Amino acid sequence: MSRWVLIPPEKLPAAGSRSLFWHEQYRVVLFNLDGHFYAIDNSCPHAGASLFGGKLDGRWLQCPAHGLRFDISSGCMAHGKGLGVKRYEIEAREDQFYIKFPDTGLQELSA
Repeated sequence: MSRWVLIPPEKLPAAGSRSLFWHEQYRVVLFNLDGHFYAIDNSCPHAGASLFGGKLDGRWLQCPAHGLRFDISSGCMAHGKGLGVKRYEIEAREDQFYIKFPDTGLQELSA
């Protein structure tokens, strides 16, 4: 299961920029490239470094800690198999933008 969460308008990045969006346990970097929005985890899968300050070259984001590069449209790592950054879907609905998070599935156990 998954759920759609409204992205507050002030968190949407301007064209050519990025912003941080926090929701519950999710820390996400939002990008606006040529009018398309992308969202990835703010944590590098290699060592957990923040990706927010990484160098962006087109759709390729370089981790500032160790130089790994990720395609922000797919989450895939350049020249690597099996390692990637979590990517989240963004959808526009009536001039508002939503991000799709997986449902945590946490439920209280009854005795």
